[in-house]
Amino acid sequence: MSDFVTAYAPASIGNVGVGFDMLGLALSGVGDRVQARRTDGNSVTVLEVRGPDGDLHPHLSTKADENTASIAAQALWNKHGNVGGVELNVLKGMPLQSGMGSSAASAVAATVAVNALLPSPLAVEELLPFALEGEKYASGGMHTDNVAPSLFGGLVLCPEVLLPEIIRLPTPAGVSVVLMYPDLQVNTAQARSVLPKSVSMKLWLEQQGLLAGFIYACASDDINLIGKSLRDVIIEPYRKNAVPCFDDVVAAAMEGGALGCSLSGSGPSIFALCKDSDADNIASIMHQECRAFDIACQTWVSSMNATGAHIEA
Repeated sequence: MSDFVTAYAPASIGNVGVGFDMLGLALSGVGDRVQARRTDGNSVTVLEVRGPDGDLHPHLSTKADENTASIAAQALWNKHGNVGGVELNVLKGMPLQSGMGSSAASAVAATVAVNALLPSPLAVEELLPFALEGEKYASGGMHTDNVAPSLFGGLVLCPEVLLPEIIRLPTPAGVSVVLMYPDLQVNTAQARSVLPKSVSMKLWLEQQGLLAGFIYACASDDINLIGKSLRDVIIEPYRKNAVPCFDDVVAAAMEGGALGCSLSGSGPSIFALCKDSDADNIASIMHQECRAFDIACQTWVSSMNATGAHIEA
């Protein structure tokens, strides 16, 4: 594989509870890799897709028009590639439909890898539209809250109305992220179908206030305000029913000292923000509570300023 360039893109938390479709957070310790090399062909092709276990992936397609990695790579290559084609290997590091930004990470990693093959690579800020083409195939819309944090790292504000501009937000000192993935699957499109078509002005104002408070709390290192504002009063009540252990995991995490706890994206993963000193204990608590439902699970602990996508040496 010496002639391949390898890019890594981290998993991410979409929505971050308070910011539906407009707030995202990168995670360290788990993500996807894409290997890319130039060929004599005239398009982007996928050689193979391997799962977290290293075996050929049983579900993801190697057809170039059915894989988020190749769709994103082709969009970039069409605009900026000169001659020839590109071959990709996709190495999945996370489960599908996990609420961890799996499709976004593949699209981002492919974009970053292929960018490195260009005669004049683009700045990272210029890569967002191409990675979004892959995510659009997977999610059916221009949702940026997984792609942007996976590409740029850290905590980002990325409402569609401001695209292509995204805002990298400051993160509070002394706060960690715990993410627990229960061995379940939640289809994003189906999760959107259960959401209400409209909400009351009262609820909308409440959620907007919580989002504003959360952003200010992160910028000012106000841990108490993070605890008051990290709540989802609109989306979570409709989506949590797809995760049988949700209420018990959240209650246990909060009792254990978490600042806030909510679904990661559309679920089934659940994340908590907590003080650094509490992170390992809260990860253990969330794991135990999930196992009490006889559901296998994995947990990760991350900082809030995890690194974004990059080329690996």
